[in-house]
Amino acid sequence: MRKLSLLLAFSVAILIPAFAQGPSATRKIDNDFVQQQFGDQFTMLPGIAPSFGDLDGDGVEDVAIAARCKNPMLDQGEHRYTVVDPYNDFFGYGDPRLTTTFSEGDPTQRGLVVLIIHGAGPEGWRSAQPKAKYVLVNLPFRTISVRKMSLKKKKIEAIYMEEAGNFGTSSAVFFDGRKFRYVPMGGDME
Repeated sequence: MRKLSLLLAFSVAILIPAFAQGPSATRKIDNDFVQQQFGDQFTMLPGIAPSFGDLDGDGVEDVAIAARCKNPMLDQGEHRYTVVDPYNDFFGYGDPRLTTTFSEGDPTQRGLVVLIIHGAGPEGWRSAQPKAKYVLVNLPFRTISVRKMSLKKKKIEAIYMEEAGNFGTSSAVFFDGRKFRYVPMGGDME
């Protein structure tokens, strides 16, 4: 009887925390997760870790994932995400239906995208039904990270990028409540 009660106590100690967290609390960000959320056109970039933060200012954790994509417009309806081009929008024309057809001269920059999942509820981005999903195209990044940014006396979280190229420039993309906006931040001091 004593062995049975110890076994029962051990089982309860192991199983209750697993059920309390729910199945989505253990979601791992890998290629399977990315393809489940956005479709088989997307693959994660292996050298850049996902970044976490509250990108839309609602107090719920969001995630930014660096990826490569063959055709971002293809699975948009099926996987319920929005394709946006904040980089070309900054320079005057950001319609992704047109700008995704532009050819990048540098082959290492072709098809680079940043995937954003705005979280919903206490589970944040891990939620089975996220608040919104976005694919940001044509961003010339080498690395990404989520950091605080000052905007009109207000602190917001933005995606900071070290841009590709020889100039050592950096930039940021932030969500203004309606859409993502690109902001060049300048070069390094070297």
